[in-house]
Amino acid sequence: MRRVKSSFGGFFPNDAKKRTAQTPIEILKAPETLVVSLSQHAGKQAKPVVAKGDEVLKGQLIAEADGAISAPIHSPVSGTIKAIEPRIHPSGDSIPAIVIENDGEEKWIELEQHLEPVQLDASTIREKIRDAGVVGMGGGGFPTALKLEPPEGITIDFLIINGCECEPYLTADDRIMIEYAKEIILGARLMAKASGARQIVFAIEDNKPEAINAIKAEAGALDVVVLPSKYPMGGERQLIQAITGREVPSGGLPYDAGVIVNNVGTAYAVAKAVRDGQPFISRVITVSGDPLVESKNFFAPIGTPFQYLIESAGGFKETPGKIVAGGPMMGSAQFDLDSSMGKTCTGLLALAKGESATPNVLPCIKCARCVDVCPANLLPLKLEAFGMNEMWNEAYDYGALDCIECGSCNYVCPSKRPLLQYIRFAKREIIAEQAKSS
Repeated sequence: MRRVKSSFGGFFPNDAKKRTAQTPIEILKAPETLVVSLSQHAGKQAKPVVAKGDEVLKGQLIAEADGAISAPIHSPVSGTIKAIEPRIHPSGDSIPAIVIENDGEEKWIELEQHLEPVQLDASTIREKIRDAGVVGMGGGGFPTALKLEPPEGITIDFLIINGCECEPYLTADDRIMIEYAKEIILGARLMAKASGARQIVFAIEDNKPEAINAIKAEAGALDVVVLPSKYPMGGERQLIQAITGREVPSGGLPYDAGVIVNNVGTAYAVAKAVRDGQPFISRVITVSGDPLVESKNFFAPIGTPFQYLIESAGGFKETPGKIVAGGPMMGSAQFDLDSSMGKTCTGLLALAKGESATPNVLPCIKCARCVDVCPANLLPLKLEAFGMNEMWNEAYDYGALDCIECGSCNYVCPSKRPLLQYIRFAKREIIAEQAKSS
C-alpha cells in the first residue's frame, strides 16, 4: 500500500457519509412493478426483444444492444411484461421503458458458471461482459466490454480500479469494497486480462479505512493506493494524473495515456457476469438524507421506482427541499418520485430545505476561486461569460469540452453564480454544431 498526493484543484467538502458508512448493504426485495428504462448507458437506447404480455424469467434478455455503443438489458425479476411505453427518466426526459409486473417467484434463467474464470481468454471474457450488459457504474455508463478493448496499437499500462467515491453522502462503493472485496479483486483481474493491462492499481480515498483494509487483505501483490479525500478525486483524469503522473490530452481519452479506469461496482458486476453467468440486473445504491426516517445502502434491482426506495428507507419524517438522483455535486434534481433507478444510479438523496435553497446570484467579483479549484485547469468565469453570450467558438477555444462538470466552481463561488449551468449549455451547443458539420 502506498500514499500519493492529490491531483490539481478540487476542494475538501463536508462528506456527510457518516449516515451510511457503517450501514451494511441490505438486499432489497423487488417491488411489485419495475420500470426498466431502455436508456441507462452511454450511446444508443437498447432495442426491445419482448412484447406486452410476454412472460419473462429473472435474468432474461429483454432488450438488445442497438449499435456499437449500446448495451443489452435483462429482466431484474420473473414476471409479465405489462407495457413498453415512455416513462419519466431521472434525466427529466420521457424515455421508452419496459414495465414488468413481478410474479414474486424469482424464477431464473439457466446460468453458465465458470469456476476458474481467469483461465478464459481475453475475447471470451469481453464477450461475457458484453452479453451481461455491464456498463460503467461510476456515472458515465460506457459499455465496459468496449472500454476493455483498446484501439489497435494502444498498450494499456495501468488498469485503475476506482474506489474513491468522492461525492458527499454516497457510501455504496465503500460498502461494496468492505463486503465484497473478493469479487472486486476477481473482477479487476478479469478486466486486466480482457484489456491486456500490465498493472492493476486500486485507488481509495483515506476516509475509507475499512475498505482499504478489506481490499488490501484480498489484493495480494496488487497495488493499493491511498489518496486524500478531496472532491473530485474520483474523476478519471484526476486519478490518472495523481497515480501515474500522466496527463490525458485535451480531447483525448484515458487510452491515450495508456490507462483504463473502472469503478469498483463495475469490477463486482464483471466478476458476477464471468464467474457466475449473472447479467447486470441489480446494484448497490445509497438512499440518504436528513428528511428520511433512515438512511441505507440497498442492493436493489434495476428498475426499482424511487418512491419504493424512499418507502424502504422508512419514508420521510419531514418534507424534503429537494430529491437528487446521484450525488449532490453531479446528480440531477427530481421533479417527483415516478422515476426508477438505472445501472448508473449511485444514490437517491433527500436534501433538507436549508440544504437546497436557491441562492441569490450576485455579480462576479473576479476572485478567481473557481480557477483555483477547477481540476481541469480551465477558466470557469470566462466559460460562463461565453455561455451566457452564446459565444460558442470562444468557449471551444477556452476548452469548454474538457470540463468534467464536477461543480467545484459553483460550490466555491462567493457570488453563487451558475457557472456550471452555462458551461454545460456551451458544451451542448458546441457538440450540436460539431454533429451538424460531421
